[in-house]
Amino acid sequence: MTTTFQRVCGLSELSEDTPKRVELDGTPVSVVKTAGEVYAIYDICSHANVSLSEGEVEDGQIECWLHGSCFDLRSGKPSGPPATRPVPVYPVKIEGDDVLVSLTQES
Repeated sequence: MTTTFQRVCGLSELSEDTPKRVELDGTPVSVVKTAGEVYAIYDICSHANVSLSEGEVEDGQIECWLHGSCFDLRSGKPSGPPATRPVPVYPVKIEGDDVLVSLTQES
């Protein structure tokens, strides 16, 4: 299977530990630069159906602002309740200043 990457933003548009919401083919995605890496995670909390990009990023996790569930940016797995289901994470490539994301799920 061929993985198709699409440009979502410029690397220079991302601030450290500040999620940026983008849409790819109608799918909401939160793009996060933290600790020198860039991650893409489904932007809707699996517990409360709210945007994760409105939450805080710390220690490789993004926190849902509504109930405090934290999701690992690498795996999408929640670290504790109230969320019990992971959210999808997506492959990211950096080409120059371009941040490219594929909707092919990594987890």
